[in-house]
Amino acid sequence: LFDKDYFTEDFEGKRDKIIIEILYGTGIRLSEMLDLKMTDINYSQNMIRVRGKGNKDRMIPVHNELVSSIKAYSKMRGKKLRGNDNNYLILKNDGQKAYPVFIYRVVKKYLEMITTEEKKSPHVLRHTFATHLLNKGADLNAIKDLLGHENLAATQVYTHNSLEQLKSIFKKAHPKA
Repeated sequence: LFDKDYFTEDFEGKRDKIIIEILYGTGIRLSEMLDLKMTDINYSQNMIRVRGKGNKDRMIPVHNELVSSIKAYSKMRGKKLRGNDNNYLILKNDGQKAYPVFIYRVVKKYLEMITTEEKKSPHVLRHTFATHLLNKGADLNAIKDLLGHENLAATQVYTHNSLEQLKSIFKKAHPKA
């Protein structure tokens, strides 16, 4: 999705791109993304402060490309919504705070361009984030912390995909498989 020009260069395109990038690049919940404020972005340290369940804050690292996308969106946001003092990061075209169904529509619109999978939701991007980290060897406890899970059991759901990948690799690579 990020390798092609699916996103326009206007306010809407830049906003939609960071919606997808934030959900996939950080694994945060939809509700957490909706509550992100401009002041939650630490550009110098490439971190986002997220207020999770139980009002617990956690810091999530973000990659340079996402920081650049947020900066470009912020600049465009300032021009389009001049005089709007709404501090929420994700705003609709009219300058109001985004709401869950709005985000679902954005996610579905872009995922329909690249996949035939039936489920196309913000939670799919959260799940993909965790699965990709696990498949690349990330520690399960680190994933738990990034996702804001209270206990490891909630995170272990993602190990199923990894076990399937391990079986597949084993069958392809082991001479006795």
